[in-house]
Amino acid sequence: MSAGTYTPRPGAAPLPRMIAAQAALETRMLLRNGEQLLLTVVIPTLLLVLFSAVDIVDTGAGEPVDFLAPGVLALAVMSTAFTGQAIATGFERRYGVLKRLGASPLPRWGLMTAKTLSVLVTEVLQIALLTVIAFALGWSPSGNPFAVLLLLVLGTVAFSGLGLLMAGTLKAEATLAAANLVFLLLLVGGGVVVPLDEFPEAARAVLGLLPISALSDGLRDVLQDGAAMPWGDAGILAVWAVLGLGAAARFFRWE
Repeated sequence: MSAGTYTPRPGAAPLPRMIAAQAALETRMLLRNGEQLLLTVVIPTLLLVLFSAVDIVDTGAGEPVDFLAPGVLALAVMSTAFTGQAIATGFERRYGVLKRLGASPLPRWGLMTAKTLSVLVTEVLQIALLTVIAFALGWSPSGNPFAVLLLLVLGTVAFSGLGLLMAGTLKAEATLAAANLVFLLLLVGGGVVVPLDEFPEAARAVLGLLPISALSDGLRDVLQDGAAMPWGDAGILAVWAVLGLGAAARFFRWE
């Protein structure tokens, strides 16, 4: 036995291991939160099943699920990357969790990376569940899966930046109210279950520039109409992603 066998070796774990551990913790916390599960799983599932089974809105020719499934997938991304992340991060900031984590060996950008990975893991589970339900309801998607993946990634980045911006600038209670209000407004006016064609022409021009509208319309163009790549919608999402992340990096307050 050498003299240094039991010599302590203090120091931080490798950065990838720290990020992976924090991402796993963030994911477990999210999946154990009943309110978050309501937003991320229950509401999208109920909307998909209800509006597919009951003729409430005119979804055009074809099966209602073919119109609804892409919009509900977009809603699932928004609920996790924007609403859920904004509320959770806002209260972590209020209780001083972010301040303490910011003083840990895990760098602040590493913490945000871990949160993003947690969002992506949750979205994979959401999309898998909603896809299975949609297939059971008779969904018959088409189009390029790589285009779908790109749209989902751009939508995630855009909503994540906006959620972090809200959580880092408003008080926790204001974030809770504002995030839920935005969720409800975009659910109704973002082309998720109600086609944008149902709105007045002037309103359509504005609503079409929203990230939820771009994501739902882009997914619908690919999965329902078989389009190769809706570059216009992808461009809108990319602009929102740059603006949201840039503003969050500039104005986010850790205390």
